[in-house]
Amino acid sequence: MRTLSSPLTLPLRDAQLAADLLFPEEAAGLVVFVHGSGSSRSSPRNRQVARYFSDRGLATLLFDLLTEDEYEVDRITRELRFDIPLLTRRLLGVIDWLGTRAELQRLRLGLFGASTGAAAALLAAAERPERVSAVVSRGGRTDLAGPALEQVKAPTLQIVGGDDPVVLDLNREVGRQLRCEQRLAVVPGATHLFEEPGTLEEVCRLAGDWFLRYLGAGGDRPSV
Repeated sequence: MRTLSSPLTLPLRDAQLAADLLFPEEAAGLVVFVHGSGSSRSSPRNRQVARYFSDRGLATLLFDLLTEDEYEVDRITRELRFDIPLLTRRLLGVIDWLGTRAELQRLRLGLFGASTGAAAALLAAAERPERVSAVVSRGGRTDLAGPALEQVKAPTLQIVGGDDPVVLDLNREVGRQLRCEQRLAVVPGATHLFEEPGTLEEVCRLAGDWFLRYLGAGGDRPSV
């Protein structure tokens, strides 16, 4: 399958954000990555997952939630990575921008969030129920979405490591608060970053299956 790769600049209201788009021919859907604390679009883990999704026919967009200047501030203060309202506004801006691109707006949209980015993904799904068709969290702080969890309509998969007890407990509690179709998948032997052999590959498989189910042609679409 031929895949086009192109760098982009996303023109949002308050920032110009760098992005990378992978677009396989006849893409079945589009997955936007929402990275977590201190990460960026250059994360090797996210790029590995994006390549896997692309091989399965899903377009992917990796983008930096912060500008270069903001990253420099965050490296010192570590405060912006936990600014969930800021991260959510940026993600909503990206979602709205995608809706202006003819070649992208036709695709069902999924959000793949990690760490604090998972909270922003769920908040954005609650804000744009007509646009977001599925959410996957990888080791995510989904609890930080707070009361908005009950407003999420998009089918949500939380993937957490079996050896990540704090996040596992938080994700279980989130599962009790969500009112949408949802599942908690525990990867045995995995810690928070899924660095153990074979664990990230299992994340890829679980997430890919979820997105293809809800983003692919003829896939289930949640009611809004």
